[in-house]
Amino acid sequence: MNDLATSFAIIGPAFFAGLLVLATHVPLGREVLKRGIIFLDIAIAQIAALGVILATALDLHDSPFAVQLIAVASALAGALILHHTERRFPAIQEALIGTVFVLAATGALLLLANNPHGAEHLTDLLSGQILWVSRGQLLALTAVTVSILIAWRLLSPVMRQRFFYPLFAVAITASVQLVGIYLVFSSLIIPALAMRTTQANPVMKAYSLGAIAFGLGVFASQMFDLPTGPVIVWMLAATAVAFTVLRKVFNTSV
Repeated sequence: MNDLATSFAIIGPAFFAGLLVLATHVPLGREVLKRGIIFLDIAIAQIAALGVILATALDLHDSPFAVQLIAVASALAGALILHHTERRFPAIQEALIGTVFVLAATGALLLLANNPHGAEHLTDLLSGQILWVSRGQLLALTAVTVSILIAWRLLSPVMRQRFFYPLFAVAITASVQLVGIYLVFSSLIIPALAMRTTQANPVMKAYSLGAIAFGLGVFASQMFDLPTGPVIVWMLAATAVAFTVLRKVFNTSV
């Protein structure tokens, strides 16, 4: 009984964090697919991670507010630059996004080059620490998630076009330190990709697919003592494939 209670105390907050991440990533992921800028999310996530690493290099790791401020500022700066290039150079936007990602990734490596815990810190940012999410982190993520969803709901289609990049940057920054860069990309793209041709309630079905994958991934990672982020990524892919196969078996587009 004690083992079960301990497991739930770990799995429960991690699963809730996953639901919060999906709440913003599903609608934003659909927008990413519609715009055809698939790697925008991983580029912005890497820029946000670079901000976190920069804060650490400046010895600000003991000030969570300063870390978040630098991470958000970095992500917003990257988002504004890419928003500008999308308008000026739409034909090469994907190439520019890829270039920004490589610069941010290698910049992170350079900043961590002389850090004795650099490899561990980099792994945490790539794979995330969702299994050890704290109550304070959940409260902060809840506040950010609710704010983004309200803004997304109230904005007109025209205003969504204008404010997509800033909202996207804030959402990515809020989630990347909990779930990691890999899972940020996967939770944005895989559910949206699996439901791209679904006609009936595609958003709710994408949420459901993501929730199932997060639940299975968190449970499996603890059962088999594996890194939680990578396990959830594979569960997202497996769940998406299962949905696609079932849809073809039953010959339906819904």
